[in-house]
Amino acid sequence: MTDALPYRMYLLAHDDSARGPYDRRRTGFLVRAAVLVELALRGHLVPGADGAVRPAAEAAPTGDPVLDEVLREAAGRPHGWRKLVRRHRERTLRAVEDRLAALGSVTVEERGGPFARRRVTVPDPAAVRTLTARAAAVLHATGPAAEVDAADAALVVLSAAGHLPSVAPRRDARVHRARIDALTGRLGAVAPGLEKAVRGLRTTMIAAQGGMGGS
Repeated sequence: MTDALPYRMYLLAHDDSARGPYDRRRTGFLVRAAVLVELALRGHLVPGADGAVRPAAEAAPTGDPVLDEVLREAAGRPHGWRKLVRRHRERTLRAVEDRLAALGSVTVEERGGPFARRRVTVPDPAAVRTLTARAAAVLHATGPAAEVDAADAALVVLSAAGHLPSVAPRRDARVHRARIDALTGRLGAVAPGLEKAVRGLRTTMIAAQGGMGGS
């Protein structure tokens, strides 16, 4: 398994009983946001003075097919962070599943018929338990948020936005609201606009459920 954020995010959202993400619509948002955070942390995506996000001038391809596809998108018509989170969510989600399958981290079974869907299984559940324990430890820790690795902070923040059952169910998200707020602030050092988009992610997901979520 690769340590890149979108793959860890997907595995945290996986539900064995559902044979796939705990909530496919929400997971699309979480994975898409994780891609953007990963690219921002690497310095591959940067905001311009106009607020639009573009690939950095010196950014070479990452070699990861999912990350590089989003880089190509950003090189086209420019958008802000929030719009980029909303765009092509299902396509990015499927690409993450396909990449994990190619790496042997999941197996994907296509189900045909009138209710066609994918069934995804994780051959190594222990790996997911390790990821979950690490994210939960970050959420419940009492040390300064500034000392938390930015990628780990992003995983917890995204998990809280999606009320991920394995990491930050609704009750935990309420109890640890101050901790989540502090961890979200870690993204501000990367890009203030990205921090704002992540802070508004829950509202964006709710809007999408009402048909206003973008393509």
